[in-house]
Amino acid sequence: MPIVAPSLLAADFLRLGEESRMLDASEADWYHLDVMDGRFVPNISFGLPVIQALRPTTSKTFDVHLMIEEPERYAEAFRKAGADILTVHVEACRHLHRNLQQISGLGMKAGVALNPHTPVEPLFDWLDEIDLVCIMSVNPGFGGQRFLPQTLLKTTLLRQRIDEAALPTLIEVDGGVTLDNARDVVAAGAHVLVAGSSVFGAHDPIAAIRGLKQV
Repeated sequence: MPIVAPSLLAADFLRLGEESRMLDASEADWYHLDVMDGRFVPNISFGLPVIQALRPTTSKTFDVHLMIEEPERYAEAFRKAGADILTVHVEACRHLHRNLQQISGLGMKAGVALNPHTPVEPLFDWLDEIDLVCIMSVNPGFGGQRFLPQTLLKTTLLRQRIDEAALPTLIEVDGGVTLDNARDVVAAGAHVLVAGSSVFGAHDPIAAIRGLKQV
């Protein structure tokens, strides 16, 4: 079964406590928390106070995705807020290896995200220091976008490399994941499905999560 990580970017912010309790009671494995700064992406979402407020409501993994410039300035603050996995964008990091060492040194799992146009091959030499690779299957910054099928090839290439090297690195696919395409995403090699609108926009979010678990 894939790991299912509903994205709270698509949640009803007026009912965030209720949404969190629903996720905690569901078959969701992780909470996916998208942090945007209005610089790296053209949108601003939520940040440290929201993550810190949600942390006591669940023991599930907090998968924090930083779509921000200079992520190294905030890594320690996100650890203190409750992040278990901290993912930075390769496009936002001048010294990616240094960022990975910082995150791991703070006791979090280190993730690297790739925009749709960014090739995955340059990460191959560093996979033994990466806990999670997040392949963006939409352009980052906004929820509700349509899945870009071209990213399936990247997922397959990355999975082949991980399997050949017998590494524990997880592949996460983020953007436009639905019950209609989730099976293809998993077949391409993904371990983790990030789903926002297809969960929180569903008539029955708990059933939607269950459906994603069963693909």
